[in-house]
Amino acid sequence: MVATETAKECETKQRRILIADDQKDVLDALQLLLKGRGYGLETASTPADLLAALAQREFDLVLMDLNYARDTTSGEEGLDVLGHLREMPDAPPVVAMTGWATVGLAVAAMQYGVSDFIEKPWSNARLLDIVEKQICLGQQRRESRRRANQEKQARDEAIVHLQEQEREIAEAKSIQEKLLPREIPQMAGYEIASSWQSAGAVGGDYFDVLPLSEDMLGLCIADVAGKGIPAALLMSNLQAAVRGLSSPSLDPDVVCSRLNALVWRNTHSDRFVTFFYAQLDGRARLLRYANAGHNAPFVVHADGSHERLREGGGVLGVFGEQSYEPGRIQLVPGDRVVLFTDGVTEACNPDGEEFGEARLLALLEEHRALPASAIQEKIVAAISEFSAGHRTDDATLLVLAIKWDETVEKGFC
Repeated sequence: MVATETAKECETKQRRILIADDQKDVLDALQLLLKGRGYGLETASTPADLLAALAQREFDLVLMDLNYARDTTSGEEGLDVLGHLREMPDAPPVVAMTGWATVGLAVAAMQYGVSDFIEKPWSNARLLDIVEKQICLGQQRRESRRRANQEKQARDEAIVHLQEQEREIAEAKSIQEKLLPREIPQMAGYEIASSWQSAGAVGGDYFDVLPLSEDMLGLCIADVAGKGIPAALLMSNLQAAVRGLSSPSLDPDVVCSRLNALVWRNTHSDRFVTFFYAQLDGRARLLRYANAGHNAPFVVHADGSHERLREGGGVLGVFGEQSYEPGRIQLVPGDRVVLFTDGVTEACNPDGEEFGEARLLALLEEHRALPASAIQEKIVAAISEFSAGHRTDDATLLVLAIKWDETVEKGFC
């Protein structure tokens, strides 16, 4: 009954047994018994034949004698075969048979990996029970090894895939960093400083400072919805489009309108871009701009008052056609203009509280007399301290300072 119930749990395909014994009558008796139970059988009369058969075919069980013609009492030949079997990576279970069993030989056989032991002459019922049980255990072990190998292969493949991804991301980060301005163009009478920090390996924040003429600069900042490679790809496309469209003859509101149409055509509906674009007329100290749904930049005056640059329209990429209202502001010596992405104001402390625009404004008011580079450093340090160095979003800054001590002259420096 036990053998029958155990068999139901084993594989339904025919189980193959290799029988090794140097006595023909034993082989005949075992074949008669086991073939009647539906097993596939193969026989070997010497240890060499046994090993040769195992090297050529798979078996579910080895039923083997420990004593052969060369030495019919010690079991050394059988133990030698077991030593070879132990070195095989996927050897079947072994049930040992001997008519000269001793406690010492049985212990030695078990130490060599024998799964069970049958003494000749055998009981048919016990032999069948042991055979069925060991075949099932062997199949379970084989299945366990198969799953373990599959899991190891999956882990190895995952590691290789992860390493490839890391290489690709590192390359993407390197490319993205090269797309951003390495050196910020400067103009006499002004100072411009910038900071770009990605929360991940690559990000969706973008800024640029573009020389448009001898006395005009283009300033822009953007934040692509989403993170990672898709956002970085859209950012790089946006950068190329901005550089292609920017010129002294094309007003910021027109640039935004054309960029909107381009982004709408080339992205999915769930992708959009907040964007701010301005043209700084150095001689006139005039900033003309259009804000496409971006965080309104601060203009902090020397007396501590401030303005926000809000004129414009909606974000880029949501509607196919969109118009933008032009904005302009007259700048004076001592003014500080700060462009930023939401990664600055939405940086959180360990309690989940955001840094916020109020803190940013207070920081700008406190340090409004400092140069642009010093203000940028103060903001970055304050955010890092507030968030304990943990960033969940890209953070980008562009700070423009109008100097007191220089006459605005033609040309860049």
